[in-house]
Amino acid sequence: MKETIKNNKKIIIIAIAIILLLLIGIAFAYLTTTLHGEKEYLVRAGSLGLRLEEGNELTLSSQIPLEDKDGMALDGFNFSLVNEGNIETDYTIYLDDIPLDEGETRMPDSAIRYSLTKNDEVIGPKNLTTMGSNPNRRVDFGTIGVDETINYTLRIWIDYDATSEDAGGKTFKGKLRVVATQPVGEKVSEVVLENLGENGSTYDDDVDTFITGTDPNNYIWYSGKLWRAVSVNNEVKTTKLVTQWNISAVTYSSGSTDFEGSYMEDWLNDTTVDGFLGNLRDYENFIVTDAKWNATLDATSLGSITRPSNSGTIVTDAVGLLNLYEYQSSNNGEKNGYLNNGLYWWTLTPYSTSYVWNVDNSGYASYISPSNARGVRPSINLKSSVKIVDGDGTVSNPYRLSGDNDTNLSGTLLSSRYSGEYIRFGNEENNLYRIVSHENGSGTKIVSAEPLKSSGTFITSAFGSNTTFSSTNTIGAFLNGDYLTNYVDSTYSDMIEDSTTWYLGTVGSGTSYKLAKYADANMSSTNSSTTDAKAGLLRFGELMAGQFDRYGNNTYYWTLTPYSTSSVWRVNYNGYANTNSPSDAYGVRPSVNLKSNVQITSGTGTKSDPFVLSGN
Repeated sequence: MKETIKNNKKIIIIAIAIILLLLIGIAFAYLTTTLHGEKEYLVRAGSLGLRLEEGNELTLSSQIPLEDKDGMALDGFNFSLVNEGNIETDYTIYLDDIPLDEGETRMPDSAIRYSLTKNDEVIGPKNLTTMGSNPNRRVDFGTIGVDETINYTLRIWIDYDATSEDAGGKTFKGKLRVVATQPVGEKVSEVVLENLGENGSTYDDDVDTFITGTDPNNYIWYSGKLWRAVSVNNEVKTTKLVTQWNISAVTYSSGSTDFEGSYMEDWLNDTTVDGFLGNLRDYENFIVTDAKWNATLDATSLGSITRPSNSGTIVTDAVGLLNLYEYQSSNNGEKNGYLNNGLYWWTLTPYSTSYVWNVDNSGYASYISPSNARGVRPSINLKSSVKIVDGDGTVSNPYRLSGDNDTNLSGTLLSSRYSGEYIRFGNEENNLYRIVSHENGSGTKIVSAEPLKSSGTFITSAFGSNTTFSSTNTIGAFLNGDYLTNYVDSTYSDMIEDSTTWYLGTVGSGTSYKLAKYADANMSSTNSSTTDAKAGLLRFGELMAGQFDRYGNNTYYWTLTPYSTSSVWRVNYNGYANTNSPSDAYGVRPSVNLKSNVQITSGTGTKSDPFVLSGN
């Protein structure tokens, strides 16, 4: 095991420099830019002025690794952005590397933690890798109004769990760079209601304007996932989204039908590396983190539901689910609207104190015990300030959001990218993968986009003679033998970490998904049941352990997680999860960890333009 340096008194140097950037009174001509759709976007003319004001120099109270609570207590580096022009300005703040002096060795981003205070909002603590990789390491972005001042404090420190190999005697030097442009694009709330196409329309209930129809132009790509715009709030102009596909399959609760306090609420709003919210890109800049979710009990049949009262059960969270009224409003109570994705998935609405509503693969609503595991389609509310900068809202060309429309990513480390993004990896018909998370900190966990095929047909395998995965049980031997030889050639196999720790915790009836990895639901320590192997499977409830195609176009596949000593969890082709004997044969969806040096050479990370990788 690598030696941690939290108690090692070796000198560790962190330095940061600031480049003063003046963009005062620069005149811009009248410009236009047109997206792929029919709508024209204007860039307003005017005078752009942005000043970066220096504050105190960044100081560290210690040159040894710090726990997050101590890092957050540092004085930090204070700076301000001031708009002295006569138009509002889009800006992005980058943290760039400074060349090291002779004899110095650069500290990897994975060994550094940071937090950012923007006016009174605290972002973090996070690992520096979440900013991206040099020269695309993004501190913050947004729009600043005329005469507006935005005050920042940046704190950086060495990770408490950094190893001597990673950080001992090494140096970090950086500089701030600000790129400012005239605003481009229009607000999401305006565009999604104006460009619905022939298969879309709207329904206004005097509170929200719902998008309706069978397949409107309301597709949005954000943070590695395809979403549908569901509604726009008439007053504050936030836009509610829901993922097009099930991101995972999770038990709702141990028995209670309340969303608040449920496993479901926990999974959606978990900000760790294991959680949905924690893997959303710059979520503080994109989504309403104190959104109100109406989880009022309702036993009314689909098609007859009225809007739930604001005096009902309201839960405040960043991420939620659609309630049954919102599903009904997408197509006037019919089952063939655009929100029917051909899979089973949970709603937010309890049917009673014993059952929760879910939508089935035909689009009908039914109710079931919350101790079952159905598909999860997370829902978020985009802030009113978020803008669309590209796309036409179709499935082949979804809207792209300002701040999540990266280009020219050649040379960027894959470890800086986001859960859900697509990767070209593997051979022939099995060459599409997706990012799961950065569970091991410095690398990237990926999974095949769908279970393995041979000549167009899904292959199957028994799990093994028992419910414990290993590199020598039936499915483990295949993954660490035939799969690495014939499904992933040496070009890709060399990018894979030689050994990964796979967590084998048991998730029984009505228990938390966290037990698949942790000793308890409080995540006080990881589960002692593990195995080491080069290739494995996803856990029950893990990110991306969901179906990403309609019923009939996919297959059952194994997870890594035992349900008991006699059965193992699997994900079904209709989107929910249940259990089977390990001697049964089901699909195989391999997962591996890629090394920290894997870089992107081309691509944007979408399904139609996946990242192409290099191991250099």
